[in-house]
Amino acid sequence: MLDKEVKDIKLGKLSFSELVDQMGEGGGFSAKNLSTAVNILEEMNKDKCIKILSFPACIISTGMRGIIAQMIEKGLVDIIVTTCGTLDHDLARAWGGKYYQGSFELDDNKLHQEGVNRLGNILIPNKSYGEPLEENMKPILEELYSQKKEWSGRELIHEFGLRVKDEGSILHQAAKKNIPIYVPGITDGAFGTNLVWFAQDHEFRLNILDDELELSDLLFRDNITVGALMIGGGISKHHTIWWSQYAKGLDYAIFITTATQYDGSLSGARLTEAVSWGKVKEKAKYVTVDGDATIILPIILSALYERV
Repeated sequence: MLDKEVKDIKLGKLSFSELVDQMGEGGGFSAKNLSTAVNILEEMNKDKCIKILSFPACIISTGMRGIIAQMIEKGLVDIIVTTCGTLDHDLARAWGGKYYQGSFELDDNKLHQEGVNRLGNILIPNKSYGEPLEENMKPILEELYSQKKEWSGRELIHEFGLRVKDEGSILHQAAKKNIPIYVPGITDGAFGTNLVWFAQDHEFRLNILDDELELSDLLFRDNITVGALMIGGGISKHHTIWWSQYAKGLDYAIFITTATQYDGSLSGARLTEAVSWGKVKEKAKYVTVDGDATIILPIILSALYERV
């Protein structure tokens, strides 16, 4: 056990990679796990394995949207699993919706009266969120409906991505690279609600099982290597590890979370718990990094880009 000594960190004109290396040598707490995450992610990308990225919608209301889009553009992602709000925020901003910096301590009664929604310390006016989706989705849905009446979620998301002209858009970058985006809870947000409204006066059908069959075809195979970078928990994390068990578990896994494991939630569950389910292999390279992904992920990726 006593083979690796703690070393002091010395700051100066360091690259991100050098800083992360020193954090690993410092051996302390979440800093060490962050350093380990960079090493695993580097190896995962050199291994040319199937790379899954999962994340919740909240971070897409922030500048993290650009980070995710850049990851896709740089070829670091093969499959995306996320939540419906990602579609909402990405499309709203691609269609001109302006999001604003705010505070966690604002008067929410006043914000509601002024038609401004608060997401943490991000402010989203109604005219920047619901209205752009309502105005822009229906014409696209009419066009797609004229082609066929039944669509899978992944197909719809791809078609919307093809029609977005914003280079900072996650959907646009994924469509350009032909990267599938799966949203298992696709009706849980404005995008899904607009689909419901459209179906009220059209014979439109959304086939969610087709998405699951596609994931099955991608991962229910022998002799494949699978890695995942999972930001936050919930349905996007669970869908990632659930389908990975059919590939006999993840070979590489990085999980960033702010949740505690002691309430039994999936959002707080350490990756070692997933080993007991066969969702992460016993001999996999994995790490859980505790902390805010809006701080941690930019550091991890900056160090990774310097290396690869």
